[in-house]
Amino acid sequence: MVLTERIDAGAAAGVRQAIEVLAGRRIAVLTGAGVSTDSGIPDYRGEGAPRRTPMTAQTFLADEAARRRYWVGSHLGWKAFAAAEPNAGHAAIAALERTGVATGVVTQNVDGLHLRAGSRRVVELHGTMRRVLCTHCGQVFDRRDVGERLERENPWITVPDRVQLGPDGDVLPASSEGFVVPDCTVCGGVLKPEVVFFGEFIPAEKFREAEQLVATSGALLVAGSSLVVNSGIRLVERARRRRIPVVIVNRGETRADRRATVKVDAGTSEVLAALADELPAPRGSGAL
Repeated sequence: MVLTERIDAGAAAGVRQAIEVLAGRRIAVLTGAGVSTDSGIPDYRGEGAPRRTPMTAQTFLADEAARRRYWVGSHLGWKAFAAAEPNAGHAAIAALERTGVATGVVTQNVDGLHLRAGSRRVVELHGTMRRVLCTHCGQVFDRRDVGERLERENPWITVPDRVQLGPDGDVLPASSEGFVVPDCTVCGGVLKPEVVFFGEFIPAEKFREAEQLVATSGALLVAGSSLVVNSGIRLVERARRRRIPVVIVNRGETRADRRATVKVDAGTSEVLAALADELPAPRGSGAL
């Protein structure tokens, strides 16, 4: 493959460096919102990202009006969010896993696109929008079932064909007046998507799983994350302490650029596809 066919000349040099650094190593992959932008899901901080005030866990649980606004916006965006398809970057990561190059992927995204692309070992650090849980009894529901119930209890609600989708699958609703928020059918408790809201901690067992992935790999590849969220920067630090290479692929600056072995300022889809094409399976990797 000729790198310049997919990547501009400036980024191609960085990709060649990344290939040299990663060749022969088993790689843990950490992804952020930038991996999903080519699937039509905007990121949080990139150029053109919609301005938003994220819902905090404290506000969601304490304020009934805030919960109504959240559920209206989340439902309006769910149709478009759920219809998003994996892109070339997701496919490349799945291919790297199949060939034994990638040990798995840790993602800060809640869109489920890595699993749909065929990745097998996926650590969803911030949860998933596919499920809804009761904050009181812990019962878990399929998001589609909750959506159907929500529309039965709010028959006036209309989901538009085109919405300004947010990174977590939400939109800013014009109004939430009169909206009936579904509650838990088991105990009547408050329902929330199975995602980590701002102000919540990542479950300890989930972060340990991510740490283990880094600990058993020979390099860390960060794709599409500015590493502003602490969970990502902590994993970079784990890799640095083990003195394994850290390669970052992201448009624009990240918090760890100075700590990276190689930084490639380019789109994730084309760079990840190039890495999947060029990186050989490590010896004894047990590639399928």
